[in-house]
Amino acid sequence: MLPRSFYFVVSMVFLWGCVASLVGQDTEQQPPTLPEIEVQPETLGSAPDSIDVDDALRTPLFPFTNQQGTPFETGRRVTRSLLDDPVLRTLIDRRELSERAPVEMFDALQNEVGVVMQRTQRGAAAPFIRGLTGQQVLILVDGIRLNNATFRLGPNQFLDTIDPGMVEHIEVIRGPQAVLYGSDALGGVINVVTRSGNNRAGYDSRNGQWIHRFSTADLGYYSRMNVEGSLGNSTFFGGASYGNFNNLDRGGALGRQPWTDYSQWSGDVKLEYRIGENYLMTLALQHFEQEDVARSDRFPQRLTVIDPQQRSLMYWRYQGVDLPFIFDRFSLTTSLHRQREEVVDRRFNRTTFDELGTDNVVLGFNALFSSDLEWLGRLNYGLDMYHDNVSSFRDRYAVDTGELIESPTPPYPDDGIYNQFGTFAEWSTDWTDRLSSVVGTRFTRIGVSATPTVNVAGNDTPVYVNPTFQDWSTSLGLNYALTSNLRFVSSVADGFRAPNLDDLAATNDNVQQDAADTPSVDLRPENSRNYDVGLKLNSDRLRGEVFYFWMDIEDMILRSPASASGGTTLFSRSNRDAHINGLEMALERRLEAGWSVYGNLTYYHGVDLELMEPLSRIPPTQGIVGMRWRDFCGTYIDGYLWLVRRADRLNFQDVTDRRIPNGGTPGYGTLNVRAGRWISSFERVSLWVENLTDRAYRVHGSGVDGPGASVHLGYELSY
Repeated sequence: MLPRSFYFVVSMVFLWGCVASLVGQDTEQQPPTLPEIEVQPETLGSAPDSIDVDDALRTPLFPFTNQQGTPFETGRRVTRSLLDDPVLRTLIDRRELSERAPVEMFDALQNEVGVVMQRTQRGAAAPFIRGLTGQQVLILVDGIRLNNATFRLGPNQFLDTIDPGMVEHIEVIRGPQAVLYGSDALGGVINVVTRSGNNRAGYDSRNGQWIHRFSTADLGYYSRMNVEGSLGNSTFFGGASYGNFNNLDRGGALGRQPWTDYSQWSGDVKLEYRIGENYLMTLALQHFEQEDVARSDRFPQRLTVIDPQQRSLMYWRYQGVDLPFIFDRFSLTTSLHRQREEVVDRRFNRTTFDELGTDNVVLGFNALFSSDLEWLGRLNYGLDMYHDNVSSFRDRYAVDTGELIESPTPPYPDDGIYNQFGTFAEWSTDWTDRLSSVVGTRFTRIGVSATPTVNVAGNDTPVYVNPTFQDWSTSLGLNYALTSNLRFVSSVADGFRAPNLDDLAATNDNVQQDAADTPSVDLRPENSRNYDVGLKLNSDRLRGEVFYFWMDIEDMILRSPASASGGTTLFSRSNRDAHINGLEMALERRLEAGWSVYGNLTYYHGVDLELMEPLSRIPPTQGIVGMRWRDFCGTYIDGYLWLVRRADRLNFQDVTDRRIPNGGTPGYGTLNVRAGRWISSFERVSLWVENLTDRAYRVHGSGVDGPGASVHLGYELSY
């Protein structure tokens, strides 16, 4: 258990902030305010305490205009400011990303309130939101689905196939978002928005950036070169990166963890062309590749190496604003998204090894529209379509001769097809000067076709399946302004997730050390109902939120032991009801002369209501407490404690999982310090000292131990 001092410190930080907000602020001094957040001009009307929104805080419509209100910029579908939104939504902006100095997306989201990052191997990043992960958290790149038909149940690696060096900001929405985004968004949504060219003043320009980062924990480095600029009505942004990481030096006396080394490279380009003042065309291409990524949790009995892990995305987007039609703005996007992996898998007690792979190609299209209804508010509506085409193989070879022996059942049927269609509408309006609401609905239809190999009467038999799933989802959110800076919010939202090919048709041993999934062709969709209540506060000196939620999940798709074969436990999937509730809170209190104190705390509790035992891998209670100093020139110093409680609420699957120690994952605390400054008008250096006390620890459910005391050095050259 964590020491009582942890809870005392967190409580005092929040209490201090609340008391300060009640007693008022010093009006004689005007020190720098807290860092800017997204605030859009949705005021409380003519009330005396209406919010006065400064033009500098307003988010531009396109890079070339300062107009307001698009819900579709870079794929985002929310028009409201963070304060006005009835759900817990945050933005991690470029400045915050620069201070976190990520070399992978794992670092970019680590310690964000309500987000717990797990990884089974290096080069992987599985975000947990509200106790859910994998297929139950929707990940987007510029509003385009990263989730595909073969996303696995539980943690997977695919978020880490995004290069953090091309990211403009990250939008994190907690709680079900089926109305806006369709299937999979039970726990929440992560939308990674990529950078665009810098033509905001309407003149021709060229500039670039070189980023280099080095870590002593793995003697690893990451380098990226960016170029951007404009020519007439066109802007461009492009970049390429390479990273090479060695075995990780763990905390305490654990030493270096074998098979935690890997390399990665990427390249991307985005071109934008303005047509008049009202239309914008965007063409973007991205490619990311990792090599020699090993499942370190299986060594030394078994070695599984992914080489390569690839993700390629191409999309074309056409947007319009301030239009004289029935709709005031629109966004049309066509995309081609390919995710491919090849794996070499060997158990050292066998005379054979397997080579297997999966190639998932997704064609996507979405059409989004928005209409201003004057005093009736705003209506956002549109449709999404995605078509997944899956191919897969498995070949078995002799270790001594390298001869092909057989081609067993592949991880996924080689003829897998997964089609998604959805249409939605969301209406937001102000009922009074203080009360606003958001209500929405969506219809989703998903069709699957595949021929998995199923055990029928003791024989493995190919069986063609062609199920169809459909659902109506609804949501309602209320936002009440107690003052101009304090909001009481509540929401009720449906979640929906149709079984994908991994649920229905996988013959996949990429689960645990001696376990494998088998097809479960008769599954029903998951449906959830989530209730949120919360407070949001945003003033010059104090900013924070506290949310409590409870979620009932009907027909949650969970693993069940099916049988044992050759020393391998076979898992099938079944539908069982479940419940999750939790608390998420964060606060930042500005002091004087650029200093502030901050902290966050998350607590989750999940139960399988049929087996009456904990849900698998529910993250333990954890939080951070820190103090930072920032100035207007980009210099910062940030010290924080990361404190995590022991995770000992385990279910049957956790007990047999080698990633989880016997009796549960021990609690831990790490001390960390970050600093950075511009040393000239075009050079910036940064320093991050991680785990100063060299504490041995492991994130619950991970296959990689935490790094020991290490130094991260960064250098950035702008030209």
